[in-house]
Amino acid sequence: MKIFNIKLIAWVLAVVLTVTSCDDDFEQVNTNPNSPESVPAYLLLPTVIRSGVSQSADLAWGYGNVVMQYSAKIQFTNEDRYNWGPESDPYNPYFGAMRDVQNIIIIAEESGNDNYKGVALVMKSWMYSIMTDTYGDLPYSEATSAKSGVNLPTFDTQEDIYKGIIADLETANTLLDPSSAGIEGDILFDGEIMMWKKFANSLLLRIHMRLSDRVDPSTAMQTIISDPTTYPIMTGNVDNAALQYLQDNPNQQPLYTTRSGSYDEYRLSENMETILKSLGDNRLYAYAQPTTNSGAGLVGTLDDYQGVPNGLADEEALAYSPTGEADKGGSNYISRVGLMFSCSACDDLASPIARQSILMSYSELQFVLAEARERGFISTGDAKTYYMNGIQSSFDYYISRLDVGGYTEISAAVEPDATYFTQADVAYTGTQEELLEKIGTQKWIALFFSGMEAWFDWRRTGYPTITPGSGAVQPTVPVRFIYPTDVQALNKDNYDAVIARQGPDNLNTKVWWDVK
Repeated sequence: MKIFNIKLIAWVLAVVLTVTSCDDDFEQVNTNPNSPESVPAYLLLPTVIRSGVSQSADLAWGYGNVVMQYSAKIQFTNEDRYNWGPESDPYNPYFGAMRDVQNIIIIAEESGNDNYKGVALVMKSWMYSIMTDTYGDLPYSEATSAKSGVNLPTFDTQEDIYKGIIADLETANTLLDPSSAGIEGDILFDGEIMMWKKFANSLLLRIHMRLSDRVDPSTAMQTIISDPTTYPIMTGNVDNAALQYLQDNPNQQPLYTTRSGSYDEYRLSENMETILKSLGDNRLYAYAQPTTNSGAGLVGTLDDYQGVPNGLADEEALAYSPTGEADKGGSNYISRVGLMFSCSACDDLASPIARQSILMSYSELQFVLAEARERGFISTGDAKTYYMNGIQSSFDYYISRLDVGGYTEISAAVEPDATYFTQADVAYTGTQEELLEKIGTQKWIALFFSGMEAWFDWRRTGYPTITPGSGAVQPTVPVRFIYPTDVQALNKDNYDAVIARQGPDNLNTKVWWDVK
């Protein structure tokens, strides 16, 4: 019996020692090297930029271009008729990206690299401005607090969200320092911190203008424009915040590889055709292609470019005839979107590198400053100069991008005549309201395929005239998206609270800054 007990004790001790020995390296053995719990900022940053910009490009194609009547659909016309339901984009993708943004900020604070934090704050501000202008009130102060136990975040008011955005951009301008430690993984500006600083301050000017009917932006805008050393802004197209795609990796371009059928549903809008032709605006050659029926090749006469009215029912849109002749209707008689925006499945001449995804351009900034000067928000510079710079830089941008894509015949056609700038509808003359309309119209032309920015700005200015189509399901242009269904279902109490405060969750409830 004693021998048995001794053997039993020895066996137990052996098991305990074995288990203890195994437990010593348990974490090492059970750590998956292919699924790290923490990663460096330079691995997170390109994903944040790529996902954020790609989502903006997708929104431009699917909604922004259509609701602002740059393009119109010739089949499956729900977007064009405002038959919009709850929309998960950009809500879910951008809130998903915010986790990585917050991780970059934490890593930057731990490492002491302020430039990573500044870049993260700029991306956060840009994405939040898109989200709040799309939906209105949003989770903000508690949005990335899941690790702290907040799984059902409350919704902050748009007013408070914009206060946070402005504060973050001001902080970013302070943190971003070209003479400090560099950053890696920057696929937008290739690590040029001064470019991020210019983007931050230019974006801040856009935002102050956005809120100008609610909050007097004079002091804030004048502070920026008066001190370019402290607050550098974009000074030319070279400073554009625009993602450049790679020739050898076309899958980076979210629209380039889109299947032909879905892309070809989007054609030149009759409204854009009418406005550009009335001005003799050669950007038409960049924004659209001659109709197939014209046989014109890369560049045609103005009559070779034909649009389709927005908001038609499916059957009517697909059979639409620009001339009214029934036997001259259908897709062969309607212009496709310009070749530099085309997908690889749509045309053999499509280029993966001609088009960039634009976050903000120098041209847009110049129109912001033209309006600010005209309305008396700033006293620096000349409104006419800003306005003319905005137009010319838009032409210059498309000429240069067409050249990059090898479309030299089209770029030569885009070059504006000198008389373009002196004609009555373009020249900077008239009453203040007429001047603001010219600024707004030219800004609209320049914002083609720039995410949802033209829609946001149109809701503020009303320029140009956008009229719902005959098949529209409501008589007015939508002014916001409906929150995603998973938000309504999974965060119901906070959803109900925001609806009670903001207004009905439909397409016609204006966001806080939209008071006109």
